Amino acid sequence: MKVVGLDRDAIKAGLADRAMLVIDVREPHEFAQGHIPGAVPHPLSTFDTGAIAELIARDGRRPVFSCMSGVRSVHALAAAQNAGLPIEEHYAGGFKDWAASGEPVEV
Repeated sequence: MKVVGLDRDAIKAGLADRAMLVIDVREPHEFAQGHIPGAVPHPLSTFDTGAIAELIARDGRRPVFSCMSGVRSVHALAAAQNAGLPIEEHYAGGFKDWAASGEPVEV
């Protein structure tokens, strides 16, 4: 399995130039309480690699998984890679790092 951990600056740059699709794998109640602006929800508990593949194909941006602290996003990477999807990047610090740094949060 290949795991590339991105930091907050990489996430900010990818969002700013609209090259990155942040896929938040936290649960719906966590996402509703606050998320990275522009992130799309896809909970790990109901992870569907077919739906992820369709989302990525439809969107066209580079997919990056995110969660609260970087643990569930690695599990999402494993599931995606096991299904043959070429996703290797995740936000290593996750939403916890994003919010603690005072970055904008959507609710």
